[in-house]
Amino acid sequence: MKELIEGIVIKETPYSETSKIIQILTSEGIISLMAKGARGLKSNLRVGTTKLIKGVFCINRKQDKLSLLSGVDIQNEFRNIRKDIRKISYATFLLELSEQVMRQNNNPEIYTLLISSLEKLEEGFDASTITSILELKYLDYLGVMPVIDMCSVCGSKTGIATLSSSRGGYVCKNCLRNENIVSEKTIKLIRMFYYVDISKISSLEISNQSKKEMSDFLDDYYDRYTGLYLKSKSLLKNLNKVG
Repeated sequence: MKELIEGIVIKETPYSETSKIIQILTSEGIISLMAKGARGLKSNLRVGTTKLIKGVFCINRKQDKLSLLSGVDIQNEFRNIRKDIRKISYATFLLELSEQVMRQNNNPEIYTLLISSLEKLEEGFDASTITSILELKYLDYLGVMPVIDMCSVCGSKTGIATLSSSRGGYVCKNCLRNENIVSEKTIKLIRMFYYVDISKISSLEISNQSKKEMSDFLDDYYDRYTGLYLKSKSLLKNLNKVG
């Protein structure tokens, strides 16, 4: 039985000389598909089965077998992202991260958040900031959201002094020990990042200091609490060091 499913290609693997197996991330979860002949130069499936292609996929479901892909109606190729090595690196990380999060919590919102984030990268918004926003939101779906509405130690809603991954979120001045102090702007930004609708972002003016503080916090927090290892994250860090 054939059906149409909207999704984005997150992986493509050669299969035989002419075909490939692709994985698409959808609102229903992750689906593996056999794309017969897709590696051929004249194949109608060649472009539509490329990583980072968003479209509507025509699928022939097979019980107990790999489903077959019969066609793709391409909706977005993210051409601006593909022109920029830095943006490609961030997009690759977002695809890998979204796959891991979806495998732990099969929630349709994960697909929506990923697409919104990629669209903002395509529009030219700062890749580092968009990535931090998505990383923060995903912590909720991973069940390890930091405490950002009160002190994570005593519960006080006043006198918030810093943001600490080791303490699990906000830390007030009375509970402060040897934590690094982040700027007041970063303390406020993390709440804004959590509540903002990515699809409705129209401007982003974030200082380099806040970008770094946010990124450092999220990197350490993911390492401490999620158990995720993402190869693309290491590549992204190396790229940023060079940049």
